[in-house]
Amino acid sequence: MRPRMPNARTGGFTLIELLITVAIVALLASIALPLSEIAVQRGKEQELRHALRDIREAIDTYKRLVEEGRIRRAADASGYPPDLRVLIEGVEDARSPTRAKIHLLRRLPRDPLFADASAPAEKTWGLRSYESSHDDPRPGKDVFDVYSLAAGTGLNGIPYREW
Repeated sequence: MRPRMPNARTGGFTLIELLITVAIVALLASIALPLSEIAVQRGKEQELRHALRDIREAIDTYKRLVEEGRIRRAADASGYPPDLRVLIEGVEDARSPTRAKIHLLRRLPRDPLFADASAPAEKTWGLRSYESSHDDPRPGKDVFDVYSLAAGTGLNGIPYREW
């Protein structure tokens, strides 16, 4: 066995080893942070796609039920719902002897990218009436389509308003 030297190192890390370790951890964190931000944005965009699909399917179902005669409409009406609340509150089934209501949505989804989190769900969507053009959507006496009011562009390069 060798005799121990009085000044010999018995264990531990040097300052340089600790600095290198901290630098590596900082580098890994700087790579992971942007990736997590993209993952959060991708999740919100997926929610937006689902919400738009659900609302648009409900609007199309309303129109189909009008054409089938299950929902009454005025002679001068387009057959689309007058507002988004009708999809939730329900509309009277014209063919039902008990005048049961037809509900097309349980709740109105919020636009997940809308800036004001305190706004009611109905105010987070832009409304396009049947009479307005695709290029210049405007609300009117019915709801033909909905679009996001969120500013910005998706990861796919298309503005949210055009989804």
